[in-house]
Amino acid sequence: MESAVEGRTASVLFAGFRALGLFSNDIPHVVRYNALKRRFYVTTCVGKSFHTYDVQKLSLVAVSNSVPQDICCMAADGRLVFAAYGNVFSAFARNKEIVHTFKGHKAEIHLLQPFGDHVISVDTDSVLIIWHIYSEEEYLQLTFDKSVFKISTILHPSTYLNKVLLGSEQGSLQLWNIKSNKLLYTFPGWKVGVTALQQAPAVDVVAIGLVSGQVVIHNIKFDETLMKFHQDWGPITSISFRTDGHPIMAAGSPCGHIGLWDLEDKKLINQMRNAHSTAISGLTFLHREPLLVTNGADNALRIWIFDGPTGEGRLLRLRMGHSASLTKIRYYGQNGQQILSASQDGTLQSFSTVHEKFNKSLGHGLVNKKIVKRKGLQNTMSVRLPPITQFAAEEARQSDWDGVIACHQGKLSCSTWNYQRSTIGAYFLKPKNVKANSATATAVDITSCGNFAIIGLSSGAVDVYNMQSGIHRGSFGDEKAHAGSVRGVAVDGLNQLAITAGSERLLKFWNFKSKVLVHSLSLDSPPNVMLLHRDSGILGLALDDFSITVLDIETRKIVREFSGHQGQINDMTFSPDGRWLISAAMDCSVRTWDLPSGCLIDCFLLDSAPLNVTMSPTGDFLATSHVDHLGIYLWSNISLYSVVSLRPLPPDYVPSVLMLPGTCQTQGLEALEEQIEPSDEMIEYESPEQLNEQLVTLSLLPESRWKNLLNLDVIKKKNKPKEPPKVPQSAPFFIPTVPGLVPRFAVPEPTSDPQQSKVVNLGILAQKSNFYLKLEEGLQNNQYEGALNLLKELGPSGIETELRNLSPEDGGSIEAMRSFLSMIGVMLDRKRDFELAQAYLALFLKCSCCIWLVGVRIA
Repeated sequence: MESAVEGRTASVLFAGFRALGLFSNDIPHVVRYNALKRRFYVTTCVGKSFHTYDVQKLSLVAVSNSVPQDICCMAADGRLVFAAYGNVFSAFARNKEIVHTFKGHKAEIHLLQPFGDHVISVDTDSVLIIWHIYSEEEYLQLTFDKSVFKISTILHPSTYLNKVLLGSEQGSLQLWNIKSNKLLYTFPGWKVGVTALQQAPAVDVVAIGLVSGQVVIHNIKFDETLMKFHQDWGPITSISFRTDGHPIMAAGSPCGHIGLWDLEDKKLINQMRNAHSTAISGLTFLHREPLLVTNGADNALRIWIFDGPTGEGRLLRLRMGHSASLTKIRYYGQNGQQILSASQDGTLQSFSTVHEKFNKSLGHGLVNKKIVKRKGLQNTMSVRLPPITQFAAEEARQSDWDGVIACHQGKLSCSTWNYQRSTIGAYFLKPKNVKANSATATAVDITSCGNFAIIGLSSGAVDVYNMQSGIHRGSFGDEKAHAGSVRGVAVDGLNQLAITAGSERLLKFWNFKSKVLVHSLSLDSPPNVMLLHRDSGILGLALDDFSITVLDIETRKIVREFSGHQGQINDMTFSPDGRWLISAAMDCSVRTWDLPSGCLIDCFLLDSAPLNVTMSPTGDFLATSHVDHLGIYLWSNISLYSVVSLRPLPPDYVPSVLMLPGTCQTQGLEALEEQIEPSDEMIEYESPEQLNEQLVTLSLLPESRWKNLLNLDVIKKKNKPKEPPKVPQSAPFFIPTVPGLVPRFAVPEPTSDPQQSKVVNLGILAQKSNFYLKLEEGLQNNQYEGALNLLKELGPSGIETELRNLSPEDGGSIEAMRSFLSMIGVMLDRKRDFELAQAYLALFLKCSCCIWLVGVRIA
């Protein structure tokens, strides 16, 4: 067993399944048109894979297979999607499978441009390579001096056969013929770097975005500038033109604003401020449609429609996740299909583990929602609440009143939220006698009935509020519950006991109704995280010394103590049955502790420290969130669908680092197969046929095969029909026929011997059964395994028939009967199939053949 544990490095309980809440990053999207389905599709990058959405409903169509590294740029034509990662790029067919891989660059690729049957790639060293797509061979390679001309953008001008336009960080542009490998023309530029190139609807006209915020509309045929526009928001990140009859150009900026320019009047007609909370990664007008697709690093994909008289776009559809790292995640409800998550971006969102169409955002918390509605404020940044640090949710009364309570960073008051209406609630719960800047809310909990909320403050006070009315219903302690800051609060399932933990190393038990202190317990170190499993009454405490203490709230005693983490414990969760306690810490480890045995049974490392961990109420998934990651990562519970050998891990166990799961489900399943196949953990115990020669071993046959052998006559008597079968009125007369393909009547053959006897010789017709033959063989070689196996396959009636046929009166012999008794003796000597031997022998003695044998011996 020790060798198996030493050889194990991966997690035996959890396997990466998929990631939730990821929709886009800083890589520009790609828009494609499917002529067969007559639909537009948009492809966005999410780390090591990309998503393809149907623009009509913005529904997820496909998720690509993962690549070894994060994707750094994308491009697409009518058939394939190209994605570069590191110094390699691949072509994907059907938005999923890698069909071609191109290797040859020595630096990271940052530009891709499809070019008919070829594709152009440019790396950060300004090395341009043209590849043939289907043969994966290099067609042409151009090397540029980075100090003179460092390629920043690439464009294939419309109607310009075999030509590409290159923009540089130095500001100049070059037009190349890639078939003849010649530089056709050099544009001097505007002495600032080029950041974007976009073909205008007019031939020979190109829009050039600059670092200075200028957009230059330039005729490359005559090298003539037609018009210039300037935006004060920084460099131009992307450019797009409307092609539905309106001469409008859209330009993106690093601050999330979009400028809309009228090309006829040469002026700014509108501004789409705060279209994204981060830089506009890409924007594209759909061909001949008033729709604008945008994406950004804020993990959002938005579609805007221009159907108003002012020319301003309004939001039509969006797919949005969190734009900053998550602060808290918890499963909502008992079906295990929704995960509530709070983030540093100030939003509270719900993600579905079934399908993303069930995702919903509860929005930003506002200081005063009524004022915002009355004044019609467009920019609500000034009235938004700080990020949520802790929250508690209960669905018991969600249809009647608010069922979520949250405390905010640096705020005294706690906000209520309504999950069904997907909005912030009506109340801000805070004590009246405490100044706003003197304390902050640090811990919250909500009772299982959904009627009361309990809030702990940094000043040590713990208050109870009614969720329906928002009225203060009392406080624990005379002045305050703790001398230090409250680190955790919890209420049991019956609202009888409230538990609070303070930074002064005290754990206090209170009567929830009377608010009277019942018991106080001193801890070895200040608590950091407190978690109560209400069904079992087990309380988990993560302390500042990186240890975990488990208490029973009924006896109020410490029942388990765990140590092993090398960093601050960020979060804990219980399994639904309360047998496992799973902890996540800053040492990048996730550990599973078995409470009944008090042992560490599973541990794995991650490349990013886990901030939150929560387990599904159904036990099928473990969800985690991590530092500098915007998604929620699901890990499937292997013990639900596979045999898992859980063994205590030694103190010096060194776990392996697991990769975070991607957005494609098959990735986790393939990884699970790779882990299970070579594992030595799955050792199945095979029981021997006999444990010891001195022990009596029973057979595995069911009781119906041997228990009623002595009562067969009674059973047959009970099953005897009450009335004899009735003879049919006209009995059919069958003429004997000869079997064959063509039926013929059987003609009796004439007998040559008239003196032949008509008495039938039964000895000629008698046939010996297989059991009888095996008994005859046993007399010679003393091997009765074959005869016993045949007898085991028979039913009770068949066994009785075989034993009766051993009698000489029924065609048997005395030798066969002696052989049967020898078989019983062998079974008893070996002490195997003991109950069968007893039943067979009892039936044998009961049969009349045994009585006949006794009479012969007396004579």
